[in-house]
Amino acid sequence: MIQGVIFMTKPIKIVTDSSVQLTPEEIKEHNITIIPLSVEVNGKNYIDGEDISREELVEQLRAGNIPKTSQPAMGRFIDTFNELGKDGSQVLAIMISDVLSGTFETALSAADMSDSDVTVINSKSTDRGLAFQVLAAAKDAAAGKSIAEIKEHCEDIYSRTTIDVLVDNLDCLVAGGRVSRFAGALTKLINLKLIVRLREHSLDVYTKGRSRKTFIKHCTEIAKQHENNPIEALSLSNVGTDPAFLEKIKDTILPENSDASYIARLTSPIIMTHTGLNAVGVITLAKNPEPEENR
Repeated sequence: MIQGVIFMTKPIKIVTDSSVQLTPEEIKEHNITIIPLSVEVNGKNYIDGEDISREELVEQLRAGNIPKTSQPAMGRFIDTFNELGKDGSQVLAIMISDVLSGTFETALSAADMSDSDVTVINSKSTDRGLAFQVLAAAKDAAAGKSIAEIKEHCEDIYSRTTIDVLVDNLDCLVAGGRVSRFAGALTKLINLKLIVRLREHSLDVYTKGRSRKTFIKHCTEIAKQHENNPIEALSLSNVGTDPAFLEKIKDTILPENSDASYIARLTSPIIMTHTGLNAVGVITLAKNPEPEENR
């Protein structure tokens, strides 16, 4: 009698970058490895989470210092991939959207040079939207699911995620070249506020107005859009924004009987360089996929 052969699947280890919005408890519980990205302030390079904190970058912004993004170090990726895979594990790296950073391309190149079995996913997302995918991947890996199954799950989560950023101050957008200096000067005169949406291939201006009332009006529209498709999770990732204003946004979006999970934390220095002081990332995960036109 021929005995059946049992094939053991290789463990999968999850990696992401420091633009992700995860709590320390989530990182520890799910054994997630985070590769830190870098920012430059006043000509000095800082490694996110190692020699500059989120609180410290907010203080730099309040002091009028505009940061710049810095390309991630290839060697850091290669070393991390090699270390995680040296026991034979597969490595799954889920990275910030290529619209916002060159991190995904760097990770792809590093995967080709690594001795480990590495798969790299473009999350098309960031911050808590990226975290939704990372957490799902970690749980799937622990349950013994394959890379293909996890990738499919991440795509499903992306289809249910919307990221809008309420931009209160245009200084960082001007410094980053996304708004001309002339236009930036004019918008300061009229106190223009922007709402931008991260899409698959672009970061687009969704709406604009002259006061924070524009933000609340938009949040009311978000609530209406989810009347028949409840929000499963809401994140208000911000850049030193007034807690009372964050609470007002939350109350506007979530109905009183909502069972959605909720988190409001400072975003990463990487995202702060794009959005500027007092910005709020309104990140929702719906229970069902969002229509394409809403993403």
